[in-house]
Amino acid sequence: MSMKIPFFKSKQPEKFNQASDEKVPDHIAIIMDGNGRWAQKRGMPRFLGHKEGVTAVMKIVKAASQLKVKTLTLYTFSTENWKRPKAEVDFILKLPKQFLHMYLPDLVYNNVRIGTIGDMEKLPDHVCEPLQYAVDRTKDNDGLQLNFALNYGGRDEILHAMKSMFQDMNDKSLSMDELDEQQFAKHLYTAGIPEPDLLIRTGGEKRLSNFLLWQLAYAELVFTDVLWPDFSEDEFLLAIKEYQQRQRRYGGI
Repeated sequence: MSMKIPFFKSKQPEKFNQASDEKVPDHIAIIMDGNGRWAQKRGMPRFLGHKEGVTAVMKIVKAASQLKVKTLTLYTFSTENWKRPKAEVDFILKLPKQFLHMYLPDLVYNNVRIGTIGDMEKLPDHVCEPLQYAVDRTKDNDGLQLNFALNYGGRDEILHAMKSMFQDMNDKSLSMDELDEQQFAKHLYTAGIPEPDLLIRTGGEKRLSNFLLWQLAYAELVFTDVLWPDFSEDEFLLAIKEYQQRQRRYGGI
């Protein structure tokens, strides 16, 4: 009988100990950009960049778990990504099932809890069913919360929340006088999930691309030119180190 191997050896590498000297963000969100360009730079089809990006996902999940990050949210497929060529979209939408087939046993063993945010009803069954299985399989874990943002768009989420809130008002379960930021947040896809402390975007672009527009109001933003498949544990640590040097005032002094 084979023995399951934890993500990390019992003795942590020195570089992780150094990053742990100061406050590590509780919630890190990542826009994983640059897969297609990574492949094109190497004369390869774009889809191979997305495949290579899956390996980078697991590296960062492991690093986040070891650093005791509480929540990691990955921008996996946006509402705008449907505009890409059908063959590329079809390939991307096969990746969650492949990722879980390869790594779900390790995620379960290492106490990772899986979640999703976005309009899952518009995704095909071959995406939703394995993800729902993973959510159910890990629901009792209390380690790293790993969220996949799938068919997710910030504006779509806000509209969805407004419709849900108006329905509650029509049902008399919510009154106009009760409306505030906390009530609104309860109707978002991220209800119950703390807002990100740090957003990392790879690939050289410096924009949010419709990601967590409400939730990122006071997050620290770190942009890197490194393309996602090349985004290593060291790059992840550099982003966290930069976060640790920021002063978060939330509008105060």
